[in-house]
Amino acid sequence: MNLKWLEWAKQIQAISQTGLAYSKDVYDLERFEQLRDLSITICNEYTDVEIEKIRTLFASDSGYATPKVDVRGVVFQNDEILLVKERLDGAWSLPGGWADIGLSPREVVEKEIKEESGFDVRSIRLLGILDTKFHDHPPSAQHVYKIYILCEITGGEAAESVETSDVRFFKENQLPELSQERVTEKQVKEMFKFLREPEKEILLD
Repeated sequence: MNLKWLEWAKQIQAISQTGLAYSKDVYDLERFEQLRDLSITICNEYTDVEIEKIRTLFASDSGYATPKVDVRGVVFQNDEILLVKERLDGAWSLPGGWADIGLSPREVVEKEIKEESGFDVRSIRLLGILDTKFHDHPPSAQHVYKIYILCEITGGEAAESVETSDVRFFKENQLPELSQERVTEKQVKEMFKFLREPEKEILLD
C-alpha cells in the first residue's frame, strides 16, 4: 500500500531528527522542531492516533535518522517451513524480531528462533535484505529493512513462548493466515524457492 502522505511525513521526520542532532544555530533548531511538529500533525490528520502517542512512537528518537532492522529466520524440515503464531495478532510469522544492539544478525536470529519456537539453530546463509516500502506490508510510521537468514535445527523442541502461542511447520501450498506486518505470503513463497534452488541469488531491494 503506497500512502504518499505517510512517506512524506516519514521523510520530514527524518530530516528534522537529523537536523536537531547536528545543527548548532538556534534558529535552525527552531525550524527543525517545526518540521518535526509538522510530521506529527500530518500523521494525526490522516489517522485516529492521538497526537502524543504519535510523538512518542514516531518522533521521539534522536541522532541521525536510520531505518529499523527486522531479522527473520528461515527453517525448513521435510519440505515445510517453520512458522510461529504471534500472540499479538493471532497470525503466523517467520520467527524473528528487531535487531538488538550488541548482537550480530546471526546472533539475533539464533536467539529469536530459540525464544519464539524452542528450537536451537545454526545460521547458514543470508537469503535476502528487503525494504518494506517495496512490499505489501501494512502502512508503518517506521522505515524498516527485513533480513532473512537460512538456519538449520541443531536441537531443542517446539515450544510456545510469551510472544508465541503455537509452533508448526507448513507446506508451501498450505500456509496459514500470516502476520502481514512481519511477513507476506509472497516473501514466504520466495523463501521456498531457496529450498528448491540452494544457489539462488540473494534477494536485495
